[in-house]
Amino acid sequence: MTGILWNFVSFIVALGILVAVHEFGHFWVARRCGVKVEKFSIGFGRSIWSKVGKDGTEYTISIIPLGGFVKMLDGRVDNVPDSEQAYAFDKKPLWQRTSIVAAGPVFNFLFALVAYWIVFIMGVPAVKPVVGEVAPYSIAAEAGIESGMELKAVSGVKTADWESVNMGLIGHIGDDSMTLTVSSPDRLGVEEVITLDLAKWNFDPEKESAMWALGFKPYTPAVSLTLATISENGAAFKAGFKVGDKIIAIDGSDITKWEQVVEAIRTNANAAISVDVLRNSERLNLVLTPDSRKQGSGELIGFAGIAPEVAEWPENYRFDLQYGVFESVGKAIDKTVQVIELTISMIKKLLVGDVGLNNLSGPISIAKGAGTTADYGLVYFLGFLALISVNLGIINLVPLPMLDGGHLLFFAIEAVIGKPVPEKVQEMGYRIGGAIIFSLMAVALFNDFTRL
Repeated sequence: MTGILWNFVSFIVALGILVAVHEFGHFWVARRCGVKVEKFSIGFGRSIWSKVGKDGTEYTISIIPLGGFVKMLDGRVDNVPDSEQAYAFDKKPLWQRTSIVAAGPVFNFLFALVAYWIVFIMGVPAVKPVVGEVAPYSIAAEAGIESGMELKAVSGVKTADWESVNMGLIGHIGDDSMTLTVSSPDRLGVEEVITLDLAKWNFDPEKESAMWALGFKPYTPAVSLTLATISENGAAFKAGFKVGDKIIAIDGSDITKWEQVVEAIRTNANAAISVDVLRNSERLNLVLTPDSRKQGSGELIGFAGIAPEVAEWPENYRFDLQYGVFESVGKAIDKTVQVIELTISMIKKLLVGDVGLNNLSGPISIAKGAGTTADYGLVYFLGFLALISVNLGIINLVPLPMLDGGHLLFFAIEAVIGKPVPEKVQEMGYRIGGAIIFSLMAVALFNDFTRL
């Protein structure tokens, strides 16, 4: 329950910030263009806080935190007296109306740029993208990817860390091929470009990572079978396990990897298993009954409250992704552009069917992401806000009525034909656009609930 509440609070904070940024873009440019702004609202529905500023605008926070709006004086929806005609949105020149509408998404992109700039100044702990395990006969193995190789670029885009690699791989969903620039530990300074055939790439983001779907995993330090920590009053503690015990067999079968221990515990919730350990060179047999925990899918898994000893990372594998104040500007621009390109690419693939509707995410998934990144700290939360801000900006530019992109489409038509699009046509467009948007929201919410 605490986790759900934390996710909800983080979601409200994240969405509140992003909506405020988006609506402030409309508000700020409208004021600069001489448009009277009657109301600036974060959220919809009944107001829970409001204040009328010296500028005459009512600033309000409403009870439904799923968006916001800026209400401007507009002769199409209000009876505007002659004395205020000059301050109405619909009386402004086309270029000013276009600027006001476009300002929301533009401010989302600017916010992402500033957020990434702060992230790069503060620094993010990162790990070099060195390949660990490679699955035999996988796409990666057939292309020549080997353990120990460092991934330098994905289709020409440099990848300093695993996050950049993952974004690059996801951007190729639905493509026929992609290239990886790699360097081998035995050929220092030499890079080669490897082409991966993606014809047989079956990637389900709900079940596995893009990397493992291709057949490789990131390098991680060796995990031993010796116990480093034991939770007090956990199942292992009650069974008599001690720090320093080395697990050598479970139910009579020899154990060689920690993954075998994890699997045995997960699949035996509330069921006794026989575990042989080596303690001070003496072999002991202990009976462990893992505790149970119910997953969101309803599956019951076991856990024992133990963790193994893990080797230290090689010093040259870990680094801080951190830059100076001015260098961070260029890095932030590159990162923002990369996220914009990835988002546009995913929308295109969604439209042509290369990416399924099951990949759409709604507010529940966003809430989970907000809560998780908030747990990690400010720098990760800022990175998450930047990512969602770019997505919000791009989605609002989709040329569907009800979205900013729909208004911009009508303005583009007006520029061509020399007069505003008839109101009946606009109204019909809003209805069609609304139906499409609400249908996509329903699909996204359905996907969210199936992932719980």
